[in-house]
Amino acid sequence: MNAQRRKAVLALLGMGAAAALAKAGVPTKKIADQWETDLEKMFPAQFGDWQVDTSLPVVLPAPDVQAKLDAIYNQVLARTYVNRRTGERVMLSVAYGGDQSDGMSVHLPEVCYPAQGFQVLSRSMGALLLREPGGASLPVVRLSTKLGQRAEPVTYWITVGDLVVPTRTQQKLAQLRYGLRGEVPDGMLIRVSSIDRSAGNAFAIHDSYVRDLRSSVSEMNRTRLFGTAGQQ
Repeated sequence: MNAQRRKAVLALLGMGAAAALAKAGVPTKKIADQWETDLEKMFPAQFGDWQVDTSLPVVLPAPDVQAKLDAIYNQVLARTYVNRRTGERVMLSVAYGGDQSDGMSVHLPEVCYPAQGFQVLSRSMGALLLREPGGASLPVVRLSTKLGQRAEPVTYWITVGDLVVPTRTQQKLAQLRYGLRGEVPDGMLIRVSSIDRSAGNAFAIHDSYVRDLRSSVSEMNRTRLFGTAGQQ
């Protein structure tokens, strides 16, 4: 789908959502009110062979980027994990918003990274196998980015309520689905990255890290972090 057609589809979705919500009434029931969200508790400091690496400082976004994140999201978590067995490191960044209605928008890595001086060299959709063998697949976005000599491959996904929405169109549809039930969904942007000149190697490490993370969290949090695929 080319850019012009994609814009037309989004416009139609927006008009359809507006008409449907106007008929059904403005959603008022916030999904976020059903549970307490604490990213520090949801993401274990240690699981499998991974643990938070306290020897490295967390690299925070530029102040202007951080200000935008603070305006959009209720909570932001940034950590670096190290694999005690292999020494591999991954950086985890999570942004949580209690209101993923049309009044909010996710701050995509494709926007965030260039704002910090990175080049986005490539972007592709991927399917991260949550369990081997035969587990459900998590739809993710893969980026290859570069800042000077630093190559940083990125894997990320977005949730709206209990749905994983890899495209903007699917995000709109998820918002509409909740809105028609009178609900305002919450959502997250979960990003895993590492410094590695080999994108293929980095993505394999990301997949292993995410699988270990999934195995370590509670059943409820599996759905919140990985959508319904997290239960399969």
